Amino acid sequence: MSYVLIALVVCVLIFAKMALVIIPQSETKIVERLGRYYATLNPGINVIIPFIDRAKEIVTMANGRYLYTSRIDLREQVFDFARQNVITKDNIQMEINALLYFQIVDPFKAVYEINNLPNAIEKLTQTTLRNIIGDMELDQTLTSRDIINTKLRAVLDDATNKWGIKVNRVELQDIIPPASVLQAMEKQMQAERDAGLRLTLGQENGLLLLGLGTVDFGLLLTLRLKDLGLLRALRVEDRITEAVGKTTNPANYLLAKNYIAMMKEVASGDKAKTVFLPYEASNLMGSLGGIKELFNQ
Repeated sequence: MSYVLIALVVCVLIFAKMALVIIPQSETKIVERLGRYYATLNPGINVIIPFIDRAKEIVTMANGRYLYTSRIDLREQVFDFARQNVITKDNIQMEINALLYFQIVDPFKAVYEINNLPNAIEKLTQTTLRNIIGDMELDQTLTSRDIINTKLRAVLDDATNKWGIKVNRVELQDIIPPASVLQAMEKQMQAERDAGLRLTLGQENGLLLLGLGTVDFGLLLTLRLKDLGLLRALRVEDRITEAVGKTTNPANYLLAKNYIAMMKEVASGDKAKTVFLPYEASNLMGSLGGIKELFNQ
């Protein structure tokens, strides 16, 4: 009798354990009763009928492997898809891999509307990414990640809505062009840098030559002016010497020589704009007359 009682207690405990289902926060389960949808269990303690109610399993991905589990995670999940080959509009083949951030918002649809949810999301992401990249050229693909992410998220969010999935973000992790394209890009960048350096050096040399030319021109102009002044002085002295050689009045020669020296000192003084004339007009007229007579002769 005691053995029967013990067995009965054990069965009751097992039955109670199977009947009581504890669901952690941010998780849920889909329960079927006799093969038909019965309820979606909420976090906390839930009571089911053992052997009659059964939790529906769903396919998930963990560490790159597909697993079957009855627990449905309602938190945001991240899928890191493997690299795939895509072809741009200008027929350049490259490798791209993407990160997909999504969340299950309707467990019923996620279980009954799609058979293998991770695989479906992966294939849909790959085909959509190929379509988007196929409409863009290589340069635009490398510089338009935000545009690609926005288009990809919009298409995936609309397509996965019937699966009870909300796509929050899509990020392109790597865009790897072929090795030949990378080498060509590096050569182009190096050529542009060399061209910019040559242009800078040419501008600096041009400015240097312009400065040297300006200095040379100023120096040449100064020398020309000095030569012209010296030539004029020599011409005046020659005329005076020639006139003295013909005249019989040496006083006029001395007067003219002193007058020229005096005018040179007056013109080179600090107050060159002020000229002091002799007090007696007769002396002034006599001086001018002597110089005139000297040149007339």
